[in-house]
Amino acid sequence: MSRTRNRYKDEPDYTQPLLEVPSKMRQRMFARLCFLYGETAAEIYMPELERILRVHYAHKTPKMLEAEKGFEAANRFTEKDVILITYGDLLRSENRTPLATLASFLEKIPEINRVINTLHILPFFPYSSDRGFSVKDFNNVDPKLGSWQDIARLGKHYQLMFDAVFNHVSAKNQAFQGLLNGNPNFKEFFTTYHSPDELTAEQREMIVRPRTSDVLTKFDSINGPLWVWTTFSADQIDLNFRNPAVLIWVIETLLLYVRHCADIIRLDAVTYLWEEPGTPCANLDQTHEVIRLFRDILSVVAPETALITETNVPHQDNISYFGNGSDEAQMVYNFALSPLVLYTFYKEDATALSNWAKDLEYPSKTTTFFNMLDTHDGVSLQGVKNILPKEDIAFIIQNAREHGAFVSYKTGEGGQDEPYEINTTWFSALNLDNSDEDIAFQVKRYVASRSIALVLRGVPGIYFHGLLGTRNDVEAVLRTKTKRDINRRVIDEYELVEALDDSKSTFSYIVRQLGKLLDIRVRQSAFHPNGEQRVLTLSPDVFAVLRVCPDCTQHILTLTNITHRVRQIKIPLIELGVAGIYSVEDLPDVPQDAGAASSSSPIMCATPEETYWYDLVGKRGWRADDQGLEVTLQPYDVAWLIPFVELESMIES
Repeated sequence: MSRTRNRYKDEPDYTQPLLEVPSKMRQRMFARLCFLYGETAAEIYMPELERILRVHYAHKTPKMLEAEKGFEAANRFTEKDVILITYGDLLRSENRTPLATLASFLEKIPEINRVINTLHILPFFPYSSDRGFSVKDFNNVDPKLGSWQDIARLGKHYQLMFDAVFNHVSAKNQAFQGLLNGNPNFKEFFTTYHSPDELTAEQREMIVRPRTSDVLTKFDSINGPLWVWTTFSADQIDLNFRNPAVLIWVIETLLLYVRHCADIIRLDAVTYLWEEPGTPCANLDQTHEVIRLFRDILSVVAPETALITETNVPHQDNISYFGNGSDEAQMVYNFALSPLVLYTFYKEDATALSNWAKDLEYPSKTTTFFNMLDTHDGVSLQGVKNILPKEDIAFIIQNAREHGAFVSYKTGEGGQDEPYEINTTWFSALNLDNSDEDIAFQVKRYVASRSIALVLRGVPGIYFHGLLGTRNDVEAVLRTKTKRDINRRVIDEYELVEALDDSKSTFSYIVRQLGKLLDIRVRQSAFHPNGEQRVLTLSPDVFAVLRVCPDCTQHILTLTNITHRVRQIKIPLIELGVAGIYSVEDLPDVPQDAGAASSSSPIMCATPEETYWYDLVGKRGWRADDQGLEVTLQPYDVAWLIPFVELESMIES
C-alpha cells in the first residue's frame, strides 16, 4: 500500500461544503439497517449515521479530497507491501516510550526498514487483560505505550494497521460499568440474563466459540446478579449488536481510527460479532451485513482505508468474508497457510501445500490475502480443519510438541474439546532448541519456510518475534499460566542492537538472509497481488510457483527446496508458458545486482530451444535445453528465476 500521507484536521471545519451521501449509497446503507433492525429502527438511526459521516468528512482537507480522486482500488496493495506485526511494547528502552523505541529501533536496521512499509500495531489502548484485547477505552492510547502523537509519528513513515476490537469490551470499560451501575443508556449494550438457565442447554450446544469456558459470566449489579455473554473470557464482555445504538457507537470509533492514520482496520474476532441464541452465533448473515455497512461507510468518506477480517475459522468460512469481491473485506487472513507450511517442512513433502495453493481463489482485483506464518497467538489449526485429515493435523501437533510448543483447545461440535491453535514461536517450530545444527543452517531452513509467504499472491506479514528468530519462552508460560505468552517476550532494545552487531547471531543471520529476499520481492512487479499465480507440481521436494505481473511483462519462477537434501529439478518450458517470442544466442555478462524494478515494456520471452534464466536470489544463470530447465537446489535453497531477456529489458529500461 503506497500513498502519500495526508493528515486530517484536528477539528471539523463546517465552513466547507458538507458531505452529501450519494443517493444510491444512502439507499444501500438504509437497506442494510433495515436488514439488521427493521424499517422502523432504520428510519430512526439513518439520520444519525449520516450526521456521523458528515462530521468525519468535515475533518478532511481539500488536499485529501483531491488525492482521493486519483485513488485506484486495484492498486491499493502492491508488491511493495510488507507488514510487520507487533505489540506496541515488545521493545523497551530507558529514555523513550515503547512506541518511540519501536520507531527508533527499526531505523537501525536498513535491511528491514527499507522493505517494511506497514506496521500492524496490536491493540495499543488502555486494557485490563489479554495483552490488549480487553479494551477499557477505545479512544485513547495506553499512556504506558505512548500517545496519539507517537502513533502520528509512526504514520509519517509507515502505513498503519489498527485493531478494531469491536466484538467485546473489558469488564472495566465505562459502558459495562454503566450497565452494572444501572445507567439506562447502557441497558441493552450487552447480552444479559437474570438466570443462566435462560440460555438453554440446547442453545448452548449450538454455539460455536474458540474457548472451553462457560459462555455466561456472573456479575453483581445494582439490580441484582446478571449473567453476561462472554465469548472469550470473563473479562471480555460481548457487545450486543442487536441494539442499533451499539452499531452507531462502534462506527464513531471506526472513523476516529481513520482520522488517526489507520490505513487498514483489522476487525478482530469479527466471526462472533452477532449473537443470536438458537444459532451457532458465528459467521451469521448479520455479521456479514455489518461488515458490508462498514465497507459502504469507508467507500464514502475514507476510500483509501481498507478492512481486513480476522476470522480464525475453516478456510471456506474464512474466505466468505471477501463477500462478492467488492462489498466486504479487501483482505482476509490466510489462516490455512501457516499450518500447511509447518506440515510441509515437517513432512518434507510439498504435495498438500501445492494442491491447496492451486485452488486459491481471488474474487476480484480489489481483494487479496494476508499471508502470515506467525502471529501473537501462535499457529491456528482452524484454517486446515477441512483441508488436512485429522491424522495429519495430529502429526503437526506431535512435531510441534517435540519442538517445545503448547496446544490450546476450543469447544467443538457436541461440546467436545478440539485443538484450536499451536502456541509457539515460528523459529522454535522449525528448529529444535537443543539442535546441534549450525545456526546458519537453521536460519536457512527458517527463511525457506518464510519464502512461501513471500511468493504466494497476497501481502506478506511478519510477526516481530518472527523477525528476531526468538525461541519459545517456556518460562513465561510457567510464570503466567498463559500459553500464548510463549511468543510475547518483551525485549530490551540494547539487547537487540548487540545481537544485530554480532554477525553470527540468529537475528543477524535472519536480517541478512530474509532482508535479501524482501529487498528483491518489493522491487519485482511479478509479485503484485493482482499478478497471475500458477502453482507447479514438479516434485514433492520443491514448492514451485510461477508469478506473472499484471501486464505480463515479467515472469518469475520461484522454487523452494523444502527438504534437507540436495535436489535436482527439471521444468519443461511449456509448463512456464513464456516461450515463443525471442531467442537468446549468447549469455550476456551477469550483473551483480539485478533487483531493479520491472519496466512496462512489451512482453519478451525466450524460445524453448535455447533459453537462459537468472536466479535473483542466488545471482547465477541457468541454461535450458530443449528438454527444459534443470536446476540444482541445495538443502532449503530458495531460487527466484527470471528469463534473461526480461532481465535484460529491465536493465536497459
